[in-house]
Amino acid sequence: MGIAPERLEMLSALSRKVLWLSSWTIHHANHVRPSSDGLKVGGHQASSASLANIMSALYFSVLRPQDRVAVKPHASPVFHAIQYLFGHQTRDKLENFRGYKGAQSYPSRTKDVDDVDFSTGSVGLGVAQTLFASLVQDYVKAHGWLQDRPEGRMIALVGDAEMDEGNIFEALLEGWKHGLRNTWWVVDYNRQSLDAVVREGLWAKFETMFRNFGWDVVIVKYGKLMLEAFAEPGGDALKRWIDNCPNQMYAALCFQGGAAFRKHLRDDIGDQGEVSALIERRSDDELLALMSNLGGHDMASMIEAFEAVDHDRPVCFIAYTIKGVGLPMQGHKDNHAGLMTVAQMEKWRAAQNIRTGHEWDKFEGLTQQPAKLEAFLAEAPFNREGRRRLSAPVIDVPERLAFKASPQMSTQQGFGLVLHELARGDSELASRIVTASPDVTVSTNLGAWVNRRGLFAKAENHDLFRQEKIPSAYTWEYSPKGQHLELGIAEMNLFIMLSALGLSHQINGARLLPVGTLYDPFIERGLDALNYACYQDARFMVAATPSGISLAPEGGAHQSIKTPLIGIGQDGLASFDPAFVDELAVIMGWGFGHMQREGAEGGSVYLRLSTRMLEQPQRIMTPDLQRDITDGAYWMRRPGPNCDIVIAYTGTVAPEAIEAVGLIGESHRDVGLLAVTSADRLYAGWSAARNLRRDRRGAQHLSHIERMLAPLGRDCGIVTVIDGHPATLGWLGSVRGHRLEALGVEHFGQTGTIGDLYRHYGIDANAIIDAAESVSVGAPVRHRKMAV
Repeated sequence: MGIAPERLEMLSALSRKVLWLSSWTIHHANHVRPSSDGLKVGGHQASSASLANIMSALYFSVLRPQDRVAVKPHASPVFHAIQYLFGHQTRDKLENFRGYKGAQSYPSRTKDVDDVDFSTGSVGLGVAQTLFASLVQDYVKAHGWLQDRPEGRMIALVGDAEMDEGNIFEALLEGWKHGLRNTWWVVDYNRQSLDAVVREGLWAKFETMFRNFGWDVVIVKYGKLMLEAFAEPGGDALKRWIDNCPNQMYAALCFQGGAAFRKHLRDDIGDQGEVSALIERRSDDELLALMSNLGGHDMASMIEAFEAVDHDRPVCFIAYTIKGVGLPMQGHKDNHAGLMTVAQMEKWRAAQNIRTGHEWDKFEGLTQQPAKLEAFLAEAPFNREGRRRLSAPVIDVPERLAFKASPQMSTQQGFGLVLHELARGDSELASRIVTASPDVTVSTNLGAWVNRRGLFAKAENHDLFRQEKIPSAYTWEYSPKGQHLELGIAEMNLFIMLSALGLSHQINGARLLPVGTLYDPFIERGLDALNYACYQDARFMVAATPSGISLAPEGGAHQSIKTPLIGIGQDGLASFDPAFVDELAVIMGWGFGHMQREGAEGGSVYLRLSTRMLEQPQRIMTPDLQRDITDGAYWMRRPGPNCDIVIAYTGTVAPEAIEAVGLIGESHRDVGLLAVTSADRLYAGWSAARNLRRDRRGAQHLSHIERMLAPLGRDCGIVTVIDGHPATLGWLGSVRGHRLEALGVEHFGQTGTIGDLYRHYGIDANAIIDAAESVSVGAPVRHRKMAV
């Protein structure tokens, strides 16, 4: 049964309006309100046109309130135009598209006002996000937290050239492993990338690939005009010509118009009576309308394709389109940067019956009654419940997280022990933690947590080794109640999974507290996805371990140098590098709360951990010490009134710093030892205080690090040391103008013992002493550590 004529009429009219509004938005940004820097918004105009019909079909007819969509980045003007018609976007923001505080160039959860489900921009990531969001929905449902809300479909609008992104293929494999459901990917198959026309037969590769991973594939190639023409005498010959026409030729002919199509059809097919008559019955304009009536541009064809899906299996729709359809640059290989001129826009305005000064009127140029259009929009399933961003209660976090202490421990070991103690209890906090790791679960100390909490799967799968009574320290039991997601070795997948888990409170109305683990140097392999997750304001904790050259025997391939700088530089991520396990327990407790705070007060957490065993301090964890630890630093040894040297260390080099202070103390009085638990938090606090003082002239607000360094005299020298890049702490001298020597690692590591490598890179006790002498105005240090 076909779509009702009245419904088709309304949808087609709204699709035309969306195309106009999106094109006018871009034109306005370039010609009416041009950028002062001369930058043009080109790619949006052609890419938006190819998706206007598909997105109109989805938003005005197919989508339900529980469905979530990742919009192709360059289709943002179409998305904003649709939301404008719904009443969720404002005219002033459309008029200010790509301007300050205007509608964003690429849909953004945090910057746009029109209820963006998933941010997009770095191509491929939004696509994969929908896959992992579907897996998270399965997790939430299996744990009984979806309540009475129906399952939604996670939908991505994908550019065919976007399918070149490797992270999409990694995600497809992970989806197959976890039994993916409720996921639609709609490929805008316009056969053009930014620079070129895509290779012939790409659709067949897509089809084979998706079917191999268990997806259904629906190819929407022909519109109704084409199908009607194929049914005419000679239509089979026309269909063969269309199917065999190379992509470049078809795109070029769409740009050249109906007369060019006519010539090529005559030349290629020849005079064959019926097919020739079919062609000659149509004017040039009618012939162009026929040949550009690909499935993606035909409302009835797209609605029928979408509504024919009656199952929850993943589906890939390959919708044939023409990039820039309906615009003067349609099909041209350079249209990514193309823009309609003022004259072209004026001609198109007249063709669309848009009066000057009425360009932003919602229903200008349409013949349907505005009241009927408003009623139709109000009844669109997607729009019936208004805003769809959900919320969830905050999970209580105890004042102190427990762990089983030992005299010597590593922070990686402590991380596992803290989670193990949580796993043993029945707190709401423990039930909401979900862990994930890219095949390094055991080697990042998650084994004890998984033993108690199990692995997640939609069906139970018992540990065969256990059933066969083969001894093992780990019990790998899969069930719908499990709380660990085991992923393949793909860091991009880990961070996109953490992004999906960390948005569950707003997508599914169920708060999760995701904790991911990976090796610290391989953060860089997933850095684009990590940045994407933070840009979306997803909330998670990532424990990266082991870190630095302290992983001495593994050599440079597994040693990290610049990750502390990533921690400082990444917005939305609070980075910590603790030395001792009691510090780590405080930070993790703070972190679970930080992950739940609204807006800029909260964010995600990065723990840079080590496998190096350190002697643990025996001390009482007072509230003041806890606050200092989470603020970024505390005095392990307070400087006295005559202090002329301070040693500031971060992380696993604590023993070297402590030893150096002891030796320096033989020659210098009142030496201070500053334990920096978070260079990121210190720097952020210092920067915020400076901005506050600048904005509010005369304000006396001091940051944590300013207060800590305030007692030091101007002649006091500071030595910083870290198992990472020295710039991490090198800025401390700027806080109050002290001389500073920054020690750290700047080059790829090598194999050896920790002692060998610390001496080689100049972060051992003697190197700290030498640096202290260089910044001190006092007497030389009399003692050095004896060489071993």
